[in-house]
Amino acid sequence: MALDQRDHRTSAVQHGTPRSKPSPRGGGGFDGGSTVRRTVLPSGLRVLTEAIPSMRSVSFGIWVAVGSRDEPEGLGGVSHFLEHLLFKGTNKRTALDISAQIEAVGGETNAFTTKEYTCYYARVLDEDLPLAIDVMCDLVADSVLDPADVETERGVILEEIAMHDDEPGDEVHDVFAEAIYGDHPLGRLVSGTEDTISPMSREQILDFYRERYTAPSIVVAAAGNLDHDVVVELVSQSLGAGIGVPAPLRPTSAVPTRPSDTVIRVKDTEQAHLVLGSTGIARLDERRFALGVLNNVLGGGMSSRLFQEIREKRGLAYSVYSYSGQYADSGLFAVYAGCAPGKVDEVLALTRTELAAVAEKGLTEAELARGKGMAKGGHVLGLEDTGSRMSRLAKGELLYGDLIGVDELLARVDAVTLDEVNALAADLLARETTLAAIGPL
Repeated sequence: MALDQRDHRTSAVQHGTPRSKPSPRGGGGFDGGSTVRRTVLPSGLRVLTEAIPSMRSVSFGIWVAVGSRDEPEGLGGVSHFLEHLLFKGTNKRTALDISAQIEAVGGETNAFTTKEYTCYYARVLDEDLPLAIDVMCDLVADSVLDPADVETERGVILEEIAMHDDEPGDEVHDVFAEAIYGDHPLGRLVSGTEDTISPMSREQILDFYRERYTAPSIVVAAAGNLDHDVVVELVSQSLGAGIGVPAPLRPTSAVPTRPSDTVIRVKDTEQAHLVLGSTGIARLDERRFALGVLNNVLGGGMSSRLFQEIREKRGLAYSVYSYSGQYADSGLFAVYAGCAPGKVDEVLALTRTELAAVAEKGLTEAELARGKGMAKGGHVLGLEDTGSRMSRLAKGELLYGDLIGVDELLARVDAVTLDEVNALAADLLARETTLAAIGPL
């Protein structure tokens, strides 16, 4: 049953107009030739598009506000399991139909699961957008979860977990998160573990699917050569009004964290993989723009302090960088390094020294300017294709509750002061640290 278009609430923003001053909310533009529009269907499903007439492709994504942190105890990995299963067939398409219909027009499909959301997307020529919408909406809304497919994908996911365990450079970040968050869902593996995936039943997955994949939890985003009204009409026809029951709300209480710790997993690897860090700031913290500048200067590129000190000057590691992870109500900030086992102590000592120096003395004006330039360039250069623009629309709606335009975003970065960055550094980098390490240690 199609939704009634007369009940849609639609807004439009013509992009490219500079704002007089920075604001945490608002439209702003990607370029002078694009228009962003937003419609809320009667069921609560939100549709956002960016029309870019100069493009000949369209990226279309369905984003669901559910991830591994929303899983009941004992069902770790069910979001990721479900992501796999939705491509295995619907009431009108087989798994082969889903892939073949998109590939027959030169398109591509994929999906991914995070701790706070799941995304299904396709990229096609503009003329094939109706097909992409029909296929993607069908697999998200009407998957059959055939018992045989559940068993097949169970084996695939267990192999994926085993493969991840063979990549210590990836695994160490999960060890670090677990060390910080402990038994809290943010500390769990997105993929789940063998202990949770092996006994998981089809009925448990189906119940999770029906409970969490509801219209108010879904954001549809598309960017490229498209017509907003056409996209809304096609989405409303494909997803229908039968998924309008609100999903359970995510708890908003403070996220508990463990005291500083050292967690070592002994493995026979060529390198030792290290992550040293602490809690960070939440996604909507106003200091996030200062954090971006600080991260760039500390370990965000080849000119960063850590890269210069540890790799360029001393040759102690091939890869060294800092990073932040931000969630709705918590965050992480850490440094990663991969080095020879015999150099671990020296790398850790240099890292701690650099963190302490920035915490105590802060950055220089020259470093502030460089960090801002890196942040602004990264934001703009990351919007050179329809896929990144589609993702920006969806994340703005799903994670931030609004879309900050590029002009406004750049202004927010420009407005960051040296005092703000140094105050954040004094707070963040002086916190008790946790160390996660994998290797022959």
